[in-house]
Amino acid sequence: MNEHKNLRILVRVVGVIQLVLGLLYLFAPTQFLEAIGHTIPEDDILYPLGMLAARFLAYGVAFLLIARNPAIHGLWIQSMIIVQLIDLGVGVFYTATDAVALADSAFPMFNATWIAALLYLWRPVSAGSDSEPASAIV
Repeated sequence: MNEHKNLRILVRVVGVIQLVLGLLYLFAPTQFLEAIGHTIPEDDILYPLGMLAARFLAYGVAFLLIARNPAIHGLWIQSMIIVQLIDLGVGVFYTATDAVALADSAFPMFNATWIAALLYLWRPVSAGSDSEPASAIV
């Protein structure tokens, strides 16, 4: 039962992180990007950043809601694992190609790693088995 408590806490933490990122990208994108070491985007890029913010906010709200009973929301949890693995892959690629400095990508890549790893390790299992993940996506 302790693993369920850990998962509930983790899902809440991930939800809060998503909400904070969503609010920053929605209401202060240039200030946020500058604070974390990125260049200030052209004005036309603020539109897709606003769309990105919507997804952060939706995931954040969803994760706070599913934290009540994450065991029945395996697909949400697995989709966040995929999001984090894509984030990590993109970070590695753009850091390796020198598009982004390691100083700017290390913290987000670290976060993507621990979030994906813990969600994977603590993900709900299907009702019919104690050893199989809720789905074969991951």
